[in-house]
Amino acid sequence: MISLLTGFVSELREVGIPVSMVESIDAARVMQHVPLDDREALRHSLAATLIKNERHLEAFDAAFDVFFSLVPRPPGPADDDSGPAGAVEATGAGGVGVDVGSLVDALVEALAAADTAALRAMARQSVSLLAGVQPGRPVGGRYYLYRVLSRLGAETFPERLMEQHGGADGLERTLLVEEYRRRVQQFERLVEEEIRRLLVDDRGREAVARTTRTRLLEDIDLAHAPRADIVRMERIIQPLARKLAARLAHRRRHLKKGRLDIRRTVRRSLSTGGHLADPQFKAPRVAKPDIVLLCDISGSVATFAYFTMQLMYAMAGQFSRVRSFAFVDGIDEVTDYFTPGVDFHDAIVRMGREADVVHFDGHSDYGNVLEQFTDRFPDAVTSRTSVIVTGDARSNYRPSRAELLAGIAKTARGLYWLNPESARFWDTGDSVMRDYAPSCTGLFEVRTLRQLEAFVEELAAAAPGRAPAIKV
Repeated sequence: MISLLTGFVSELREVGIPVSMVESIDAARVMQHVPLDDREALRHSLAATLIKNERHLEAFDAAFDVFFSLVPRPPGPADDDSGPAGAVEATGAGGVGVDVGSLVDALVEALAAADTAALRAMARQSVSLLAGVQPGRPVGGRYYLYRVLSRLGAETFPERLMEQHGGADGLERTLLVEEYRRRVQQFERLVEEEIRRLLVDDRGREAVARTTRTRLLEDIDLAHAPRADIVRMERIIQPLARKLAARLAHRRRHLKKGRLDIRRTVRRSLSTGGHLADPQFKAPRVAKPDIVLLCDISGSVATFAYFTMQLMYAMAGQFSRVRSFAFVDGIDEVTDYFTPGVDFHDAIVRMGREADVVHFDGHSDYGNVLEQFTDRFPDAVTSRTSVIVTGDARSNYRPSRAELLAGIAKTARGLYWLNPESARFWDTGDSVMRDYAPSCTGLFEVRTLRQLEAFVEELAAAAPGRAPAIKV
């Protein structure tokens, strides 16, 4: 059991969930007091000792289901593939010869009766007859689950159950539909559980865990995240901004002491006979940087720019001034769209409708954007300004005008480029990243919220005049 827990903790760390040695020891102690055959009690107990952030629960559950899946059991009456009331005629690989109609009828009856024991037995039977699981075949569990449910026609079960019930309407019908859907989902979970058990038995826990691994929300690629994940990410932006703001404020309060105050030091030495035993220092003057955002909002990087702007504006209190400029092949200032009290989503919609960011054909043109920026907004960048450019530097084979970016960088406190593309794709195709890199104080691959958080901390701690750096 210790080796099982050790493997489970290693998988959590591989996913990105921080688990300390002390927490691992606590989990081992918990397992001494929880019935190991009660999987839900074990799940909640381990989660209580190993998980510190609710956003990590989904990845925790995925790993738990693999490492603590049901162990193979010896064949018994419940595993008899003959099925209820002669549900099958014969079986072969993939369910050849299976009387699916009889199996579905028996399954609908079990769903109508809410018989959990019968549903569990029929889930094992359905997987055995219809999944076509082949030992050693490197196929994910979702494929087998889809194969079973599609052959059973699981999407029609709620409708068939309602036909059997009959006579319901209004609120009663709505409640019944929801209840039947819940039962069907329970059956689907039982099928998935049985498939996982077979795969673990065939390949081992570690191999299955690698193929079913759930990435943490903060590690999902912003540019390719599905809509459901984007919605979830939006909910963590404000808490993330608050955490970063608190951390940066604490860091500013504990900066190194200022320059030696000779006058106060000599005055203090009078109490020690002239010995300079207690040096006095001038309080450092902490200046918050100005921020200028240049955000590429063309289709390929629009999602990334959206999260960058949202995080920066949520942390606006940590900077003395924030000005934002959006661009595609033209550039326009969008600072006024995000005034205090304005809903961020409404501001984004208004910006997309009103901002003048298309100059020619709506295809990215970084050279033209830099030329317009220096001509139209010459006072935007000062010696106190940290300039942040977000974009993939793909300029559709148009001139990069890198000398304009070099001029901006020479004036600014620092210039940082956030590229949402993987670093291995930089300088390929129409990318002009190589032209802009020498002008950057820092060049970062930022594809996830975790990397974006790390950059904000880097920005707040940065000193002007640092040597150019690349961080990926």
